[in-house]
Amino acid sequence: MRTLGNAQPHLEGCLAVKGKPVAAYSPQDLSSEISMVLTEPIASKNLSVIELVALGRQPYTNWLGTLTATDKQKIKETIKSLGLEELQHKKCYELSDGQLQRVMIARALTQDTSIILLDEPTTHLDLYHKIQILKLLRSIAHTTKKIVIFTTHEIEMAIQLCDKMVLLDGKENYFGQPCELIEQKAFESLFPSDTVSFEPKTGSFRIKK
Repeated sequence: MRTLGNAQPHLEGCLAVKGKPVAAYSPQDLSSEISMVLTEPIASKNLSVIELVALGRQPYTNWLGTLTATDKQKIKETIKSLGLEELQHKKCYELSDGQLQRVMIARALTQDTSIILLDEPTTHLDLYHKIQILKLLRSIAHTTKKIVIFTTHEIEMAIQLCDKMVLLDGKENYFGQPCELIEQKAFESLFPSDTVSFEPKTGSFRIKK
């Protein structure tokens, strides 16, 4: 994920966005094509929600970071679309993990890139908030036509909510729609057969007792 976002160099091969190698982009130009939500904590939780979301407009502001009317409108629209209006003036340290994750996604969405990368966006969240975040990402992808790529260990949720998946098993690395991967029996080999089995009809895993 960090390599896709050009945060660390690739080991081999070539990554390209719109036919241009990622390494050939300037940081400024790449930040208008790719936004990232990583697992690292934010620099300062003393920022308010609206201040953190506004940071997503940095690639488009001048060196003083002055927000134009267009920037402010984009921030307002994003806060509304993600249901953060009641939280916008709260400090980030006052938020729950689920709320803060929505704010981080809002910052990436405000950046208005064609690609959004997220590393384990449901880490430390309970079941309800995991589902809420993944459904939000699916909605963003379908309504804005942006490419949303995220890593996750929530395989059963990904089967239900993702349009396409790649299984990084270090061998086949299957890629395709969840229904195609089920037909290819790609999920059966993810875990030792004497410990976990996969149920194709339900798209779920069962523990062998």
